[in-house]
Amino acid sequence: MNITKTIKGAILGSVLAFGTVTTASAGDIVDTAVSAGSFNTLVAAVKAAGLVDTLKGDGPFTVFAPTDEAFAALPEGTVESLLKPENRDKLVAILTYHVVPGKVMSSDVNAKKLNVATVEGSKVRINGMSGVYVDGAKVIQANIETENGVIHVIDSVILPQS
Repeated sequence: MNITKTIKGAILGSVLAFGTVTTASAGDIVDTAVSAGSFNTLVAAVKAAGLVDTLKGDGPFTVFAPTDEAFAALPEGTVESLLKPENRDKLVAILTYHVVPGKVMSSDVNAKKLNVATVEGSKVRINGMSGVYVDGAKVIQANIETENGVIHVIDSVILPQS
C-alpha cells in the first residue's frame, strides 16, 4: 500500500466529508476522524506515533489537521520516512505541534494575533485578523466539534521550530 496516497486520500476525503459541517457526532477526536473515512492517513500517523490514547483522552484538545494537498506538498518521501519506527520522535513532535490544549474555536481568535502553546511544547502563531491562519497555514474548515475538543482543517503541514 502506498502510504503517501493513503494519507493524501484520507485528508482530501475529510475535507470533502466535513464540507460545511461544524459539529460532528462521532465521538472523540480520533473516532470523528475515523468515522469521517477521510482522515485514514492522519489516523495512521497518529497510531504510528502512539498518540491514539492521548487524542481519545478527556481533553479538551484543538487539532489543526492538514489536508491531503498539504501532505502532498511535502518533499517526496517525507511522509514515508516519518512513519518509520526510527523516526517516531520526530513524528510525535510534528503531530503534537498540530495540537493545542483546550478547545479553541475560530471565534476565540477572530481579530486577534496570538502565540499559543502546543502539546509539543513550543508556541504556534495564530492570526485571526483576516480569516484564520496557524503558522501561515490557512484554516479552510473550522469548528468541527467533537466530544473532547475541536478539529480545524488547515491547508499546510506546520512544523515546530528546530
